[in-house]
Amino acid sequence: MTEQHEQHAHKFERGTDGPKVIVVGVDGSESSLRAAAYAAGLARRQHALLALVYVQPVMAAGAALGAPVAETTDEIAEDLVTHIREAAEQVKGIFDMRWEFHTFRGDPYNGLVKAANELKADAVVVGASEQAGHRIIGSVAIRLVKAGRWPVTVVP
Repeated sequence: MTEQHEQHAHKFERGTDGPKVIVVGVDGSESSLRAAAYAAGLARRQHALLALVYVQPVMAAGAALGAPVAETTDEIAEDLVTHIREAAEQVKGIFDMRWEFHTFRGDPYNGLVKAANELKADAVVVGASEQAGHRIIGSVAIRLVKAGRWPVTVVP
């Protein structure tokens, strides 16, 4: 019976004893930065890993028109990392928190799903969409909620 208990103790189990990994989508928008701040507070209080995820859009149409899309999204990712590092440095010593920054390419929904799966996320936090078209086709937040795989918090 002890052997059986030891086997179960090492098995991954989603959602036990509070979140261990919180994934937050960031893209530089005001709502995503508010989501990151909210997720950072959750991660700090729960002693969880904060995984900040930027999904670099792949825009074939932009590339066809000669726009340097990949370079632009790489610059956004670098700017986000710099901003996050500066914010973390300001609170260093006050808050003891673990965080990582990840980038994925593709559309935001699939990128966040991939990140949450790979990182074994217990929770996902996103900012509310600021685009009017999402009322018709659905925002990333609504699609994540409908997926029903993780608790999803949408920060206004």
